[in-house]
Amino acid sequence: MKKRKFGLALSLVLAASTIMGACGNSDDNSKGGSDKDNFTVAMVPDTGGIDDKSFNQSAWEGLQAFGKENGLEKGKDGINYLQSESDADYTTNLNQLVRQKFDLVYGVGFTMEEAIKEVANQNPETKFAIIDAVVEADNVASIMFKENEGSFLVGVIAGMQSKSNKVGFVGGMENELIKKFETGFIAGVKTVNPNADVQVKYTGSFSDASLGKATAEAMYKSGIDVIYHAAGNSGNGIFTEAKNIKKNNPKKDVWVIGVDKDQANEGEISGTDMNVTLTSMVKRVDMAVQQVSADAKDGKFPGGKTVEFGLKEDGVDIAPTTDNLTDDMINAVNEYKEKIKNGEIKVPSTQEELDAFMK
Repeated sequence: MKKRKFGLALSLVLAASTIMGACGNSDDNSKGGSDKDNFTVAMVPDTGGIDDKSFNQSAWEGLQAFGKENGLEKGKDGINYLQSESDADYTTNLNQLVRQKFDLVYGVGFTMEEAIKEVANQNPETKFAIIDAVVEADNVASIMFKENEGSFLVGVIAGMQSKSNKVGFVGGMENELIKKFETGFIAGVKTVNPNADVQVKYTGSFSDASLGKATAEAMYKSGIDVIYHAAGNSGNGIFTEAKNIKKNNPKKDVWVIGVDKDQANEGEISGTDMNVTLTSMVKRVDMAVQQVSADAKDGKFPGGKTVEFGLKEDGVDIAPTTDNLTDDMINAVNEYKEKIKNGEIKVPSTQEELDAFMK
């Protein structure tokens, strides 16, 4: 399967989009563009919900940005989403969007893989895109990220911050994707703090905040002072537990590293100036959705290809909010970022690669 890397110079992409739209390119249909007045795009989020303050929300924000650039409003003639209450809703929702004749339909998350395969095969004239999975079909664009690279950077921060030399990683479902977060994080921690102990737990769910809270409670009680989560809505429970601990004992060192979006707001403790969010690993799902949508509208839909976003493409990074970071941490992040970009450091994405990295 062909792979192609797209940079995230959105200003150039969107400028080109505007020019082409103004010219009324008559070749749009032959290049895969829409023959309707509007190029309509919709998405089906996974069960975490469109307002999960993480992955799904970021995808929807990207689609909203695309809509704003192109004068599209929420609805059947613009941009839209259909929420799924369970995995069983995925195929139904995708088919409903196909029947509504959306030009491009996204499946948000690896749990959508089988549903996208099925519906894309049955509807070869409709364009689909899936995030965090690869579906080999000419009418499907697969959008992937190098989460391990961004996770390495927040691992550097965690390793420098921890006073107990005990840090934690909490994942949702244990699978190949989330292992990329885990292994990159451990590599970053160990690079700057070889003596640190990294404990790993999985909740088995991306939607159960109570499981996240219980997991965080046990970790913090064991002496862990920094937890990085890749657990979707389950991660909201980690913030809840950290804020409760900090509110009851302001001198206690407890930190959370957010994921996908800048989760600084999630760490704010009401009525105080304290914030338990140390940093976040930002995964620019929003920019990827906006870019692929713009490309598809302009007749450059990457069907049958994998579009990959890493540090070089500005697809992952630490969050712009750095209030709780020291200058030394920021300088270290910038140093390691360059080493990763120029190939001096190859960040592991699997357990096998991590074992080799640690030797």
